[in-house]
Amino acid sequence: MDSSQTYDRIGISYRQTRREDPRLAQRIVEALGHSESVLNVGAGTGSYEPRDRAVVAVEPAITMIRQRPSGAAPTVRAVAEALPFRDNAFAAGLALLTIHHWEDWKEGLRELTRVVSERVVMLTWDPESEGFWLVQDYFPEFIEADRKRLPTMAALRPFFGQLEILPVPIPHDGWDGFLGAYWRRPSEYLREEVRCGISSFATLSDATALKRLADDLHSGRWQQLYGEVLAKEELDIGYRLLVGRPETS
Repeated sequence: MDSSQTYDRIGISYRQTRREDPRLAQRIVEALGHSESVLNVGAGTGSYEPRDRAVVAVEPAITMIRQRPSGAAPTVRAVAEALPFRDNAFAAGLALLTIHHWEDWKEGLRELTRVVSERVVMLTWDPESEGFWLVQDYFPEFIEADRKRLPTMAALRPFFGQLEILPVPIPHDGWDGFLGAYWRRPSEYLREEVRCGISSFATLSDATALKRLADDLHSGRWQQLYGEVLAKEELDIGYRLLVGRPETS
């Protein structure tokens, strides 16, 4: 199932749980620097698009496009691997939690670096990370799938002249409900509306692990095994913010 089909199926209520977190938004704005024009690839409903400069969004899923708020950046329905723009059309490119949905991430990056002149800012997950309790204990198939489809940091380096890799610890009260957001709020994973905003759950056919999580929370087993995370304000579970600059910059 390609990304547009995935989000046309699960993305109907996406904006309810996938809300822009201001702390992450600030880091993204800082990473963009003074770039005056931005192409947001895999833009979804428009979270994290800067409001103080020209932005064009690229999104393949019509369900996501329809949820973009009034006044959001203009949107082109296209895929990363075939961007309908001239070379160096934008100063910067954004690709936030999207590269794992591209059919060919290498071609997508070639296209993205072709159409931007200054920098590419990406938010992704490092497949060499151990993840966290949800994927280690309950859904190891999630981490296995991501390790197959996500490039390592070393694999990304050849696409840029310079590449800065910044850890993104996830706050315990994050607003943006992606897979790792609820590391300190385990009961949230039991809510269907939360899972509907997380693409990893889109292909889940066996709910046994969800029942086990519910049972472990009820019995106290989860607290015994993972209760130490309840004292943490943030946790590094493998998310990375990348700032890549072209060879000529």
